[in-house]
Amino acid sequence: MNTRRDGPGGPRTSRPGGSRDRFRHGPPSSGPRGVSGDHVVLYGWHPVSQALANEGRGLHRLLATENALARLTEELGPLRIDAEMVRPNAINALLGPDAVHQGLYLEADPLPGPELDELPDDALLLALDQITDPHNVGAIVRTAAAFGVAGIITTARHSPTATGVLAKSASGGLEHVPLVIVRNLSDALIDLGKRGFTRIGLDSEGETTLDAVGPKRPAVIVLGAEGKGLRQRTRDNCDVLARIPFSGEIRSINVSNAAAITLYALSVRGD
Repeated sequence: MNTRRDGPGGPRTSRPGGSRDRFRHGPPSSGPRGVSGDHVVLYGWHPVSQALANEGRGLHRLLATENALARLTEELGPLRIDAEMVRPNAINALLGPDAVHQGLYLEADPLPGPELDELPDDALLLALDQITDPHNVGAIVRTAAAFGVAGIITTARHSPTATGVLAKSASGGLEHVPLVIVRNLSDALIDLGKRGFTRIGLDSEGETTLDAVGPKRPAVIVLGAEGKGLRQRTRDNCDVLARIPFSGEIRSINVSNAAAITLYALSVRGD
């Protein structure tokens, strides 16, 4: 699918899945001053509250305003980490004035991601072909969590880090949908094809419509980068190239919106 972007410390818990971290990808985040390159930064109500509720997420430092901390303890009960109560401007100083943090800032461990062959044999998956905008990737993660996607496949390079803006846009979805990091997306699609997955590439010039494809399991929906769409080798390793049957004058939409439409169209629904 050819797409374009619309508009511009407390106690520590052990990291699950061993010491090997397959979730963080790309270059280390420049992040707030003093944050270790091994940590991710989460801010805002949904990302922080969902991370605190996830026993598999290692925690390092929580900053909260008085009101935000009161809301957290009211909804979650005793927290897994001692919070440092601060004024909003202390969090602004770490994130910048434009970050909508809602009085919450958390430094945590990255979540470990599964290996490709550990994914269920009947799964619905997403694969991202060099989608680099963290707002879009975060929105895709949020939508994937809403539709029960078992995993999102992305590459070690040409993809944003699962922290900061991406985590805020995902609105807590990172705690529910694992990222599966691979070296080569085409090789991953080949492996999934051998396991019986239907590989559905979203493309505005696709030969069939999403309605004609219909719900399938197991399946992987492949989404292309903003503006460029799917790369040729990625297209070559899809079983079908499908398009959204637009009826209006504009035929290109934001990739996160396209992901939502596609997941709805291909979801198994009751009568």
